[in-house]
Amino acid sequence: MKLKLALICCCFTTLIFAQEDKRPFSLDVNYFYGNIAEHNTDISHLIKGHPTGVILSYNQKTFGGQAWQSRYNYPDYGASFIYQNLQNKTLGNNFGLYAHYNFYFLKRHLMFRIGQGLAYNTNPYDKVENYRNNAFGTHLLSSTYLMLNYKKENLFKGLGLQTGLSLIHYSNANVKAPNSSINSITFNLGVNYVLDADQLPEYIPNTEDKTFTEKIKYNFAFRTGVNESDIINSGQYAFYIVSAYADKRLNRKSAIQLGTDVFFSNFLKKHIEYKSVAFPLDNVSGDEDYKRIGAFVGHELFISKTSLVTQLGYYVYYPFDFEGRVYSRVGLKRYFGDKIFGALTLKSHGAKAEAVEFGVGIRL
Repeated sequence: MKLKLALICCCFTTLIFAQEDKRPFSLDVNYFYGNIAEHNTDISHLIKGHPTGVILSYNQKTFGGQAWQSRYNYPDYGASFIYQNLQNKTLGNNFGLYAHYNFYFLKRHLMFRIGQGLAYNTNPYDKVENYRNNAFGTHLLSSTYLMLNYKKENLFKGLGLQTGLSLIHYSNANVKAPNSSINSITFNLGVNYVLDADQLPEYIPNTEDKTFTEKIKYNFAFRTGVNESDIINSGQYAFYIVSAYADKRLNRKSAIQLGTDVFFSNFLKKHIEYKSVAFPLDNVSGDEDYKRIGAFVGHELFISKTSLVTQLGYYVYYPFDFEGRVYSRVGLKRYFGDKIFGALTLKSHGAKAEAVEFGVGIRL
């Protein structure tokens, strides 16, 4: 009984503080219908119907209380849940949780959302029971979705409408083979609801100094994770990446980067051994060096303490041919203070993912 009273008191306390410090938010629900894009002929046998599902979202509104909010035209940030029926028993269904940002254009009628999260697939590859599913090798997947919507809020007592296009991507980034991935291009239609729509605060204008400058900064990062080659059941192995690069802030939003990566990919060592035995006509001796060195250029978009990183690289040391000499990296960095950061990035060769990288680093 005492425990129940304590819990009730805690709930009332939370509600009181929530009322004293109102943070306006909105909710939206979208139904979607679309097609699976055949980005890879290996998945053509899996495209049988039109995927459908729902997207449920919580959106925390911003009004310029922090400088970055007005800098980006007062975006929303929040969380999403997606249920998707892929209309194929072999593929199963996906359930995803995401963190997202909403950015607004055209007098806040055009909304662009980017979400990143994890999804659960109900029927991944199994060599006996589900050998046809070469799209997903694991239950747990990395997932990204993009949404471009025409949006009208508060048409009637906080209720509004939105519609547009969404792109939903699922992949396990070669954590385990197979991993052909699935991209769905969909049309969505939904309703949104703004709580206390008639009591929203005014937007605070941006008063930042436009002549922002910063000296060249030097970054050092270490990334790691596990992955597997495209050969099913060839084994998962840890990889290690050491990176050093310089960046120069162009303004408060953007910085350009120039640097180098050194890759120690243990899966590639095993892949070389396998190729030398299984494909003797490919002239692989098995003694080729599995290490690679790349040079890259990049861009960093700063949003609050989080930033979006995109990099394009070229292997300058490339003793074994694997997926081509050009690679890319895209992902998020989170700063803890002014110097230390964590990173979650995806490295790929074109549309072919190689690894999800978990990294830490320092910016001096």
